[in-house]
Amino acid sequence: MDKYQLLRSVYGYDAFRPGQEQLIDGVLFGRDVFGIMPTGGGKSMCYQIPGLLLPGLTVVVSPLISLMRDQVQALTAAGIPAAYLNSTLNAQESKMVYRNLYWGKYKILYVAPERLDSEGFLALTEKIKVSFVAVDEAHCISQWGQDFRPSYLRILQFIEALPARPVVGAYTATATKQVQQDIVRLLKLRDPVKCVTGFDRPNLYFEVLHPESKDGELLGLLAARKRKSGIVYCTTRKNVESVCQLLLDRGYRATRYHAGLEEQERSANQEDFLYDRKTIMVATNAFGMGIDKSNVSFVIHYNMPKSIEAYYQEAGRAGRDGSDAECILLYSGRDVTTAKFMIEHGSDNEELTDAQRDRVRQQDYARLEAMQRYCKTDTCLRAFILEYFGEKAKSVCGNCGKCNEGFEKKDITRQAQMILSCVKRIYDRTGTFGDMSMLSRTLRGSRDKVILEKGLDELTTYGLMKDYTRTELHELIDHLEAEGYLKSEGEKSPLILTESAKEVLYRGKTVTMLVRRETEVRQKEEKKLGGKDADLFDVLKELRSSLAKESGVPPFVIFSNATLTDMAKKKPTNLTAFKKVSGVGEIKAAWYGKAFVSRIKAYLDEQNQ
Repeated sequence: MDKYQLLRSVYGYDAFRPGQEQLIDGVLFGRDVFGIMPTGGGKSMCYQIPGLLLPGLTVVVSPLISLMRDQVQALTAAGIPAAYLNSTLNAQESKMVYRNLYWGKYKILYVAPERLDSEGFLALTEKIKVSFVAVDEAHCISQWGQDFRPSYLRILQFIEALPARPVVGAYTATATKQVQQDIVRLLKLRDPVKCVTGFDRPNLYFEVLHPESKDGELLGLLAARKRKSGIVYCTTRKNVESVCQLLLDRGYRATRYHAGLEEQERSANQEDFLYDRKTIMVATNAFGMGIDKSNVSFVIHYNMPKSIEAYYQEAGRAGRDGSDAECILLYSGRDVTTAKFMIEHGSDNEELTDAQRDRVRQQDYARLEAMQRYCKTDTCLRAFILEYFGEKAKSVCGNCGKCNEGFEKKDITRQAQMILSCVKRIYDRTGTFGDMSMLSRTLRGSRDKVILEKGLDELTTYGLMKDYTRTELHELIDHLEAEGYLKSEGEKSPLILTESAKEVLYRGKTVTMLVRRETEVRQKEEKKLGGKDADLFDVLKELRSSLAKESGVPPFVIFSNATLTDMAKKKPTNLTAFKKVSGVGEIKAAWYGKAFVSRIKAYLDEQNQ
């Protein structure tokens, strides 16, 4: 099997992304490599594919325990023998991994840097062939990087202690010119194939807000994103607790994550978020390193991070599958005071010398100044970030708060009357209030079996808003709920008319809504899909959730949102067509193809009827 066959059969893609093939070929030809690719750019594939094709074992060094688990889980789901060694394994589990390594049962092994110089691991690597060492998050080796980890300095000692020097690859998403030079020098990369694909993430929308009340601003932002999955980052544990409680009190499915929680609770909360049991994670920067959840639609920073590097890394956890996503930062002067306090009292790493600690502190202050400039700039936010990392950028990106600055108040009274009237007519017809899905499908003229069986196609409001995308309609409904004209207990609960709704329906009360003057970035994906395709996307999403529950894996391990989007567009009705969907490999087609094809056929039959 060659790299193209692996790309298609294992990962389900027809072509490599920019830079991937160059880095893969470098390793296969015995060259060291250095890849700088943005989060979501496909770095893991750059070391996984050569790891599968080379003889012997590929060792991936990573500080990210969550990434190890998620990627091993995804590899195993794709039929690839892989494992990890880190502090989460007990003695018996570690022995099993060592035993399987000795017998050559794994092709890829993820290892925490602290494990590299343990006697047991060093003794084992003397007996097995290590063909390739991939260093993920390579910026951690540099004292000039925002995540300097002294344990990364042991990597070179491990490589030099092996019976034969393997090919070495270094990979990172955030590295200034100085950090890049440090990585090459400290890992002693030999004339590496270097590939910098750029730091830009065009699918991400950036915005900085200066609210009078952060709580009020946050609640307003979340009201328009009720059915989306996102992360809210806070600087302190205290803020995590208060913000999470605020969201829980308002009925959001939120959970929390910070270093002060017991390991068992942190793990359980992370699982709830990964498996979509909770849609919002409120966390400190302790959460997210290596989290491979692909359907994060927004990242909101309740507080300003200490550096552009940290902000871009955390914001980059949105839209990992290429779908449009939002990165919004809520800034206030108090954030600067908190950041300075943390710089002065945060360098307690016992592995650092006094000189190293002073050097790190100086760099932290310089990075903090750059972060403040970002929050106050009047120029394009994307250009600011890219130029910080030494990349040329257009002065206007057209997809950030500064380029698209400004909102306008729009009269939506007519739309509100149509929606509220439809809620009433569904109740009059069926005797019960419908949920968001039923209301939306009725207004957009869906031919779904449930709609027809209930006779909702006979209502005067049926199809009245057929020209609206699903997202546009849902945002209007969310706004009416936020304004108190509708109320519900949760995502799939009935939408009930309130007394205030009568003012709009019978007394001509004006309803307004703030909208961007430019086309909403949040609607791009829906406009690409179109109305009926968006409905099918929802159907496929429900199927994915049930299959994930049966298999005991997070939904994104089955298929990403981007794959479901392509599936909804192509509507494959046989396995041959199903395999042509982006992100569907041979193995997943064999495991899940029949279920998805069957559901798509049933959906199309319902539409035709």
